[in-house]
Amino acid sequence: MDNQTQSAAAAVSNSSAFSFISKGWREVRDSADADLQLMKNRAHSFKNLAASFDREIENFIHSATPAFSVPVIRQSSEIDFMKKLQPKISEFRRVYLAPEISRKVMEKWGTRANLWIDLSRIRSAIVAEVYETEEEDMDGIIELNKFTKGRRARFREEGQFGDWEPIRALKTKLREFEKKNSSVEIFGGFKNSEFVEKVKSSLKAICKEPQESKEVPPLDVTELLAYLVRQSGPFLDQLGVRRDLCDKIVESLCSKRKNQLVLRSLAAGEPPAVDPDKINDELDFRIASVLQSTGHCYEGGFWTDFMKHDVSDGKRHVAIVTTASLPWMTGTAVNPLFRAAYLAKSAKQKVTLLVPWLCRSDQELVYPNYLTFGSPEEQENYIRNWLEERIGFKADFKISFYPGKFSKERRSIIPAGDTSQFIPSKDADIAILEEPEHLNWYHHGKRWTEKFNHVVGVVHTNYLEYIKREKNGALQAFLVKHINNWVTRAYCHKVLRLSAATQDLPKSVICNVHGVNPKFLKIGEKVAEERELGQQAFSKGAYFLGKMVWAKGYKELIDLLAKHKNDLDGFKLDVYGNGEDAHEVQSTAKRLDLNVNFLKGRDHADDSLHGYKIFINPSVSDVLCTATAEALAMGKFVVCADHPSNEFFRSFPNCLTYSTSEDFVAKVKEALANEPQPLTPEQRYNLSWEAAIQRFVEYSELDRVLNNEQYGAKLRKSNGKIIAKSVSMPSLSEMVDGGLAFAHYCLTGNEFLRLCTGAIPGTRDYDKQHCKDLHLLPPRVENPFYGW
Repeated sequence: MDNQTQSAAAAVSNSSAFSFISKGWREVRDSADADLQLMKNRAHSFKNLAASFDREIENFIHSATPAFSVPVIRQSSEIDFMKKLQPKISEFRRVYLAPEISRKVMEKWGTRANLWIDLSRIRSAIVAEVYETEEEDMDGIIELNKFTKGRRARFREEGQFGDWEPIRALKTKLREFEKKNSSVEIFGGFKNSEFVEKVKSSLKAICKEPQESKEVPPLDVTELLAYLVRQSGPFLDQLGVRRDLCDKIVESLCSKRKNQLVLRSLAAGEPPAVDPDKINDELDFRIASVLQSTGHCYEGGFWTDFMKHDVSDGKRHVAIVTTASLPWMTGTAVNPLFRAAYLAKSAKQKVTLLVPWLCRSDQELVYPNYLTFGSPEEQENYIRNWLEERIGFKADFKISFYPGKFSKERRSIIPAGDTSQFIPSKDADIAILEEPEHLNWYHHGKRWTEKFNHVVGVVHTNYLEYIKREKNGALQAFLVKHINNWVTRAYCHKVLRLSAATQDLPKSVICNVHGVNPKFLKIGEKVAEERELGQQAFSKGAYFLGKMVWAKGYKELIDLLAKHKNDLDGFKLDVYGNGEDAHEVQSTAKRLDLNVNFLKGRDHADDSLHGYKIFINPSVSDVLCTATAEALAMGKFVVCADHPSNEFFRSFPNCLTYSTSEDFVAKVKEALANEPQPLTPEQRYNLSWEAAIQRFVEYSELDRVLNNEQYGAKLRKSNGKIIAKSVSMPSLSEMVDGGLAFAHYCLTGNEFLRLCTGAIPGTRDYDKQHCKDLHLLPPRVENPFYGW
């Protein structure tokens, strides 16, 4: 190949190495049409750019090593070259920006002057060095052949850079690049390096257009009023303002939000119905969004304490506190006992059942057949034997006692002293208050919701219905209604009502969380087997079983039988029960010449009751009649009133409900003329305690608590967004609850006020007999503020 061809090839190979230099000069050329003032500004900009380039070279030295895709053996020499090149470029920048050069350039620069950049000497020196082994010298002028608006730029300062040391160093290193034939690899690696990607990202961030503002609009007046009314709902309920009225006010104030929901439903093809829950959700989301946008974090109010107690042994603890105990066969004695056994059966949590301890004088008044116990251990053995005989397995839970006294007027056991202190602080995790209103009427002690992480109340009794039957019942019922609201709000996180027959309490939901003794389900299975074999399962007619007091349905029963004595000619009813009103009930039935046979009360699972086909229950004072569930489990017909207390039983085909007295006669005749249908496996399961525990865990939110989710930290989703409501939103309701608890504590501490409201004298503290029986320290030692 001749010298001319070799020179041309060398020029082509060098073009890639000088591409970034020529690009810079083209940019200068393209901007050469600016006026003199603009050129001065560009000169200053170039000065800053040179300084930035100096810094980029330094950064390049530190970041190039891991990013280049060149062999390791070449990297050390190339990085050394860059380190040597950095001071040379700095010197080049200093010389180029010297005042004498700038002055000469500006003298030749006029408004219409042509700007030429003559790089011939630089090019000649570099090319001569590159090809010095061939002793080839080339002269030429690199001209910029493109014009901008008729102006050309040329720089003809000859002799300025002829012997400049940085140029010679640059020529030497470029020659080494050419010999190694690695320039393409280096610059290719640089192009794909992490450093370049970071630079691109930074430039995108700088040049990114401002995004649309995402500021949350402030709350308007109607939203603030709606939130205030809704939060004040429980307080207004205490004053007698109905809850549905508060909901209507909130709905009218949120009309704007309501219209948005309607439009959204129409867009989704749904019917334009407005759900009050959706309106409340939208309002909650708006409040939480505004507070979260301000950075506000609610950590508790004046009365509230959000401190959570650590579990001492890594296992959750459940304390069940009830108002009665065996051998008193009442719902609040039996059902909490089964609940404790089946909660402990899962072995996921430890369970303690806390029951009242009565002194011997009170035991004689309460327990049947004058049965008494000399010590708590003796009564505990009786309870466990009775339970294990019915459930068929050994229940692993603890039984503890708290002091109690029996009230003859109320026919109830009233706690004495602070009941919460009988659960150790290390076990104060989850509390289940059976009859929370009853337990807290005169409670004077630690607030349950402060000592325990989660407090669930289970409402068993419709006290308002009983009180209305007494003298001045309407006035007493009005006062008791608001006291019940007061104490349940102050001491519970969640309230479960067994049926809609109970008072509508704050924080409450309706769910049947009771099951039946497994023994009754086995009786029902046996009856079904006998019928399949063609045997007669039921040999007797109808019966009624219940405590013999007027409020337990005896008044309704006698009225129905007396009114339709002729229609039910030949119908005989056996009644089993004992109670305070037994003599009066029997006398009334005898006086009306009713075909009723009165027998002593007995256990519903007694063999003598298996042969009855029909269970009659006309009571409308019950919340959820346990005897009704037991009769259905045994495969019997049940004739009961069309009442909210029987809502759970409507799905069973053997449950016959009546709404009028004439309908009662028709249902009784229907039951006498037909045979009950066998229960399906699903129906048997719904009656079982396993299903009841499952419902209880779900509706009490116990599943979330047992899974270690923080109480109150619900996530509220709206329009695809999720906001932690409890972290952002203050709660006026919790402030009201704390104030009510404090006021209740102050009032129940006064003995005179306690007596005025019907408390048993001396129940603010337990007495000396309780201290002796339960091995307790005197109250004045336990708490110096307590008196005798």
